[in-house]
Amino acid sequence: MTAAATYSSVIEKLSAEKGGYYVVRFPDVPGCLGVGDTSEGAHADAQKALAACLDALKAIDRPPPTPAPAM
Repeated sequence: MTAAATYSSVIEKLSAEKGGYYVVRFPDVPGCLGVGDTSEGAHADAQKALAACLDALKAIDRPPPTPAPAM
């Protein structure tokens, strides 16, 4: 199972005034998000960002956030 499959994500399409990008965030991992011109691109970017966030926590000996239970 991948980290992205473990953590729930939320996708949002920004208004044209804000660039019209898609943003994917992980509520359980504050500050970790992915951005793309398409939802697929945003999800791919988010998977890379999540891996980087979790690696950064590991590098400073901090445990990863506990994923919220699936609803």
